Amino acid sequence: MRVDILYFAWMREAVGVAQEQVDIPVEVGTVADLAAWLTTRSAGHLAALGDSQKLRCAVNQQMAAPDARLEGAREIAFFPPVTGG
Repeated sequence: MRVDILYFAWMREAVGVAQEQVDIPVEVGTVADLAAWLTTRSAGHLAALGDSQKLRCAVNQQMAAPDARLEGAREIAFFPPVTGG
């Protein structure tokens, strides 16, 4: 399955691109699986996606939990948690 992956904030800086199109292997079925698979692509991906506590995701512009299935995904966005005061 080919999808657009978007990276925001410091994750974009770590990966080195704001967006990439990837072919996800069939064994990658959830958001958590995808993040783990992406960490194998480069040291930047590992830095951005290696700590699940610093990771939020949206699938097709809807917030998604780590166990969310990827069927039908066209766009997956990763971003850090947001804090405010």
